[in-house]
Amino acid sequence: MNCRSELLEVTVEARQVEESILSLLHTILLHRSTGKFHYKKEGTYSIGTVGTVDIDCDFIDFTFVRISSDELDRVIKKAVSEFKDALSISGNDGIGQISLEFYQKKKSRWPFSDECIPWEVWSIRVNVVNLANEQERQICREKVGEKLCEKVINVVEVINRHEYVPKMPTQSEVDNVFDTSLREVQPYLHKITYQITDSLGTSVSTTMRRLIKDTLAL
Repeated sequence: MNCRSELLEVTVEARQVEESILSLLHTILLHRSTGKFHYKKEGTYSIGTVGTVDIDCDFIDFTFVRISSDELDRVIKKAVSEFKDALSISGNDGIGQISLEFYQKKKSRWPFSDECIPWEVWSIRVNVVNLANEQERQICREKVGEKLCEKVINVVEVINRHEYVPKMPTQSEVDNVFDTSLREVQPYLHKITYQITDSLGTSVSTTMRRLIKDTLAL
């Protein structure tokens, strides 16, 4: 099986890190989750509904939609918070990458553990910049919102392509494809990982500053 990989990149100031990542991860999970399966007998089931809620960002001019599952939101926020903390420890100007990997399990014979086979990976590369004053921060607030809008549209376009996703499992195999531990929703099995590097590429920092200066000149 070939694993698809998608890379998204955002350039933000430190206070925007968490909201920008949450907006993208929740967008992906919204389209990679189903309602809970309710089996009547093997091969016959119904699927529950998935509720949604609008989230207004505090530091970005942007509103995103997430699944209305507090359990899922807590899991995602915990992972993003750990990434944000690691990024801040690396210094004010830094770059990091957080990845959302979807996988399915393949049962192995005893005494071996199950094999986890990835089928899609979304990586978000985060560039952190420092801004000089409140005017620059306000421009960045607007520009980041515009960029996130573009990236959300891109995510939806990619997910709507007719490419591989695991087939609907039988009742005995549902835990090999979906995370059934949540009460309100059933996302595909996934895990979140991250990595940090120490310095921000000059070209990325320069591009954001040039964008802000061009806006100020208008």
